[in-house]
Amino acid sequence: MFETLGFEEIGPRAVSLYFALALGLGFGILAQLTRFCFRRALIGEDRRQAAGIWALALAVSVLGTQAAVLQGWISFEGHRLLAADLPVLAILAGGVMFGIGMVLTRGCISRLTVLSGTGNLRALLCILVFAIVAHATLKGVLAPLRGLLSGYTLPLGDYATLAALPGGAAFWSTVIALPALWLALRSQNSGPALLGGALIGALVPLAWVTTGYVLFDEFDPIAMENLSFTAPMSEGLFYVIASSALPAGFGPGLIGGVLAGAVVSALLRREFHWQSFETPRQTGRYLLGASLMGFGSVLAGGCTLGAGLAGISTLGVAAPLALASIALGGFLAHSLLGEAVIAASSSPAAPQARPAQQPAE
Repeated sequence: MFETLGFEEIGPRAVSLYFALALGLGFGILAQLTRFCFRRALIGEDRRQAAGIWALALAVSVLGTQAAVLQGWISFEGHRLLAADLPVLAILAGGVMFGIGMVLTRGCISRLTVLSGTGNLRALLCILVFAIVAHATLKGVLAPLRGLLSGYTLPLGDYATLAALPGGAAFWSTVIALPALWLALRSQNSGPALLGGALIGALVPLAWVTTGYVLFDEFDPIAMENLSFTAPMSEGLFYVIASSALPAGFGPGLIGGVLAGAVVSALLRREFHWQSFETPRQTGRYLLGASLMGFGSVLAGGCTLGAGLAGISTLGVAAPLALASIALGGFLAHSLLGEAVIAASSSPAAPQARPAQQPAE
């Protein structure tokens, strides 16, 4: 469709950069306003409200994406999330590691990126460590280990997508969306909060349609992209280091947009203030958590957005398995470590004293 838009001096790759900036800007603002975070939806003190926002975003993303598929605008045939051979060991191990990591850092990587735009230096260091470890896992010293774990696969063939199961895409979309909508309606959220969650969910089909249909050019094809923080963080890191050697693409644009959106929202709401680490133990916990998320997200095929919110909208089997593994890791870490233990690593107080909790946000 791109060739019909009348662009002559700019190609689809360059346009995708500007679109990614706008997409990230929208997500950054909305995520800052709603405090959108999968960890909060699992184990946060306000998890009922947080889960309602996350669930509504999921329902809108699935219904919107599958409506676009039904219209024939996009197709996920051949997409990595629908690979015939499922790297089950890598997804399970990576998801659990990511879940543990997001508990240690008290925020999933998307939330930490947004928090970085509010002056949170803990979150900023975490996303830098996440990007380095993710890049090392994709293309660096950790790549052989990734390849080893990814070698254990389960052949699914045509059943790599839920759409191939009895009932088809419409049935399974409904199975996912209806419970999510029910959870959102019972979450006791305000109308503006639910609207924010719905708008975040709407960004997913918007991204699929824009990159997979509007910007499609058979002479200069680009990949279908969406909200994700694993590959974009890696690409963004590489672009910052070697920008003179390669042009910016969708990934750096998305991350830059999210940071800009969070900064704008925080400044307008007067929520921007500098925060940093309090103790060496707290620093170590955050570094370990960010490293686990960086390595785990590559193994799992994405983060809570890439393999979760956007991934599940494709109806691929890999995405819900990855999100369930992340949830399992989060529950395990929360149960074994507990909030008191995590908070203790943030305080220099004596062991017998109960220190105040120090959340990431």
